[in-house]
Amino acid sequence: MDWLLNLPIAGMALTILAASYAVAGVIYLAVTRLAVGERARAFKAISPGMLPPLAIVFALLVGFMAAQVWSDSDRASTAVNREASALRAAVLLSDQFPGEPQARLEELIRQHIQTAVTDEWPAMARRGATLRIVPGALAEALKLSLSLEPHTAGQTLAQRELVASIQNALEARRQRIVLSGSSVNGVKWGALLVQAGLILLTIAMVHCDNPLTNRIILGVFATGSAAAILLIASHSRPFSGAIAVRPTLLLQVMPEGGGGR
Repeated sequence: MDWLLNLPIAGMALTILAASYAVAGVIYLAVTRLAVGERARAFKAISPGMLPPLAIVFALLVGFMAAQVWSDSDRASTAVNREASALRAAVLLSDQFPGEPQARLEELIRQHIQTAVTDEWPAMARRGATLRIVPGALAEALKLSLSLEPHTAGQTLAQRELVASIQNALEARRQRIVLSGSSVNGVKWGALLVQAGLILLTIAMVHCDNPLTNRIILGVFATGSAAAILLIASHSRPFSGAIAVRPTLLLQVMPEGGGGR
């Protein structure tokens, strides 16, 4: 589904709507052709009372899947915000160690952000980022922070907070990489689509003797199910697609060249 999930929202919506209408059309034509003689009487004998339970199960599936994708998206945004805040704090704390240590820390943080934007974000969009790759610049920044020799009480406190900020940034990076691999698995998608198909089939059978009413109800449910599928699909991967977490905040906290702010 990579090609579908990476489409713009308008393209994704049109594709899902077209597929939903196509399935509804195929079901309508198949049931209409089969609804003759004994089969027609059998279709009409199906109780309309089957539709509410099927619709409730469909709604529950949509709710559970939507809760998952929204939670993953929120957690991904939180991880990026936390990483950006920790890096900004590290840049501010580096002021307590002017000269070479400050310049080196800012350069390492700048390198980390550049690597995250140019290398890690495309890999996360492909769900190819792993924790096996150590963030070299941030790891070196942590080592440098631990090796600093404070000469005042203020520098001692600043070093402790600096180390904590870099550790927080490392943990936030780990969380966003883990979340970049999250998605709705095929079993959940299959259950949702099968349930939608069963509802369409039941509608077509119940109203097989009234073609106009049948087409209207099938069209209404096909549109509603397409909207639900679009909602889930557009949020199913936190770092890919039209609605994705971007590295905007990291770029905002990137130290300027030459030790500027």
